[in-house]
Amino acid sequence: MTALKEDTALAAEAAEASHSRPRRVVRTVARNSAANAVRIAATSLVSILLPAYLTHHLSTKTYGAWVLILQLSAYVGYLDFGVQTAVSKYIAEYEAKQDYAGCERCASVGLVIMLAASILGVLLTLILAWRVPAIFHTMPQSLYHDVRLSVLFVGASLSVSLATSVFVAIFLGLQRYQVPMVITIISRLLLGAALCGVVASHRSLAAMGAAAACVNIFTALLQFAAWRQLAQQIRVSLRFIDLMMLKRMLNYCTVLTVWSVCMLFVSGLDITIVGHYSFSETAYYAIAASPTSLILMIIAALMAPLLPAASALSVQRSSIQMGSILLRSTRYAAITLLVTGLPLIVAGYPILSVWVGSVYAAKSVLFLRVLVIANIVRNVCAPYATMVVATCRQRVATASAITEGIVNLVSSIVLARHIGALGVALGTLLGAVAGVVMHFGVSMRYTQSSLAVSRLELFVKGMLRPSALAIPTVLLLWRWWPADRPAMTAYLYCGWIASTLLLAWFVSMSRGDRTLVVGLVGGKMNLV
Repeated sequence: MTALKEDTALAAEAAEASHSRPRRVVRTVARNSAANAVRIAATSLVSILLPAYLTHHLSTKTYGAWVLILQLSAYVGYLDFGVQTAVSKYIAEYEAKQDYAGCERCASVGLVIMLAASILGVLLTLILAWRVPAIFHTMPQSLYHDVRLSVLFVGASLSVSLATSVFVAIFLGLQRYQVPMVITIISRLLLGAALCGVVASHRSLAAMGAAAACVNIFTALLQFAAWRQLAQQIRVSLRFIDLMMLKRMLNYCTVLTVWSVCMLFVSGLDITIVGHYSFSETAYYAIAASPTSLILMIIAALMAPLLPAASALSVQRSSIQMGSILLRSTRYAAITLLVTGLPLIVAGYPILSVWVGSVYAAKSVLFLRVLVIANIVRNVCAPYATMVVATCRQRVATASAITEGIVNLVSSIVLARHIGALGVALGTLLGAVAGVVMHFGVSMRYTQSSLAVSRLELFVKGMLRPSALAIPTVLLLWRWWPADRPAMTAYLYCGWIASTLLLAWFVSMSRGDRTLVVGLVGGKMNLV
């Protein structure tokens, strides 16, 4: 009898654990998403205020040159090869199995790869700095010297940061997003303050590059110090390097490297192409690209906690359950993209006018609208891409990334030759459409074993249904479309906002979605 009671108690404890596990997953993902939301709020503030300050204190040519400096230096970041993603994924899996030795091997191998990437980053920086006149032949020659120095400063400092990004990946794998959040906020605030100080003292572009480099080096040291103080249980050392882990990591990162190259074609070359074919439009295109980058930051921050969570869940859940998670995540992503993107489309001109002035607004608003639409289209499949990576099926989804990258690059170059910066924006849109079509037409056919979901259901419930909130935007098209004289009044804006939010709440979201949102707001996170 006693044994029976003990068995019953154990069974009850097991049942309670099985019920509490989903709740813990929801809490973890929501907490990490909240941390990312705070990080975005802080970095967005800098991203909004800094361009507004620079455009009012620098000439159009100087600001365009600074944007191109940042663009060239950012190419170093593509040498990540997906290692940060791999480290966070494997640490999440090993930590779920309580295999801390595996965490150490993974982090140590990641550090070695990133040290090699840092060396490549320095070499790439030297080449780019040397080739500045050839890349931007339409740029005034008087800017070449400072642009070269700035590329060297910023690119070399970002190369150093590549190695220390492994320590950030450790926190991501442990699903402790608060630490990277604090580091990012400190870094962005320091960068904004440093650049504003240099510009206020009327220093050169080279001085701006040196200031940015100092902040990047400080951030790298801060990442290392955070690991030493808060996550030293995950030891990182050369003696923990395991050849099998190295082979596994390289195999995993091979496809991610292809994806990274495709992403370079999609969003990493656009400003460079504009600077090459039409330098005079670079500053205006960069202003239009900034809000769209903000949308990308928002969706990336919301999706980031999904990767380690999905990695851990993939060893516990069936393909049907994972498909259900994908469907819900896609619906949330579509709603988020539309809610954040539609205001930039409808009220783009007044927003830009307040932000950077009427001259920039008139010349940037068309670029802004095309880029926002393009990024809404391409990122509606972000949950699918994230979960494919989390379940190690990214190889079969590579066709979409390659297609989007090639279509984007080729069409951007061809169109830029004829219509300048607008052609680059249209190339981004064409590439986005091609990528989504390939996801549905090819990739999803081969990932059903890990993400079992009907493609029709995913399209209708995950994408088409959320799109209902765009109906007021379409109906008012003729009022807000004129670039310099939109006919929208304050009453129309209020009506548009109210109707859009009502459609988002009652049509785009299901009853379960509304219940979950109410629970999250009320602190009762007990729904899966």
